[in-house]
Amino acid sequence: MRVTKFEHAALRIDKGDDVLLIDPGSFTTPLADLSGLVAVVITHEHPDHWTPEHLDRILRAAPGTPIYAPAGVASAAAGYEIVVVAPGDTIEVGAFSLRFFGGRHEVIHSSLPVVENVGVLVDDVLYYPGDSYAVPEDVQVDTLAAPLGAPWLKIGEAMDYVLAVKPRRAFGTHDMTLSVAGKTMHRQRLQWATEQGGGEFSVLEPGDSLDI
Repeated sequence: MRVTKFEHAALRIDKGDDVLLIDPGSFTTPLADLSGLVAVVITHEHPDHWTPEHLDRILRAAPGTPIYAPAGVASAAAGYEIVVVAPGDTIEVGAFSLRFFGGRHEVIHSSLPVVENVGVLVDDVLYYPGDSYAVPEDVQVDTLAAPLGAPWLKIGEAMDYVLAVKPRRAFGTHDMTLSVAGKTMHRQRLQWATEQGGGEFSVLEPGDSLDI
């Protein structure tokens, strides 16, 4: 299985001839070569994780592709056929097994509503928490896509999250709000946290891939 990082929170996972997309949002450039696409996962309703333009482009290239997301996305994306998922659900689609965790977005500020958010575990190997610090229960995470920067993220809390998950390997995502210097610093902090559990941290730029 190969995971490719794109801008901000977008991930592409290839397994054999099947392709899974996660969170193609407003900071993500148009995604090409969608042959083999079997599903799209959207972790929550904020536009940096999905846009109508991306969904329209994806569905033109791969008509009928199922979109899995929490109920808040189904409300925000009226007009699209969203398969609603919640923590505890397991979905088999194409070559992939998807397990969902969490349930709530991290708090940005008391003045802003807290929306639904699901983390997704792909094939019991790759875990992406969306905008949350949800630790998947009773799972030893092999590879963690760890958020690097966000309005809700404090780097010490992000480090504690990686320490709690103890992945065998990790890489940073959710990073387009950071400067180059900030991205480098946050990667170094998460690398330290990953190594405390004996894991290895990889630096992925948009378009870079990791075989897992």
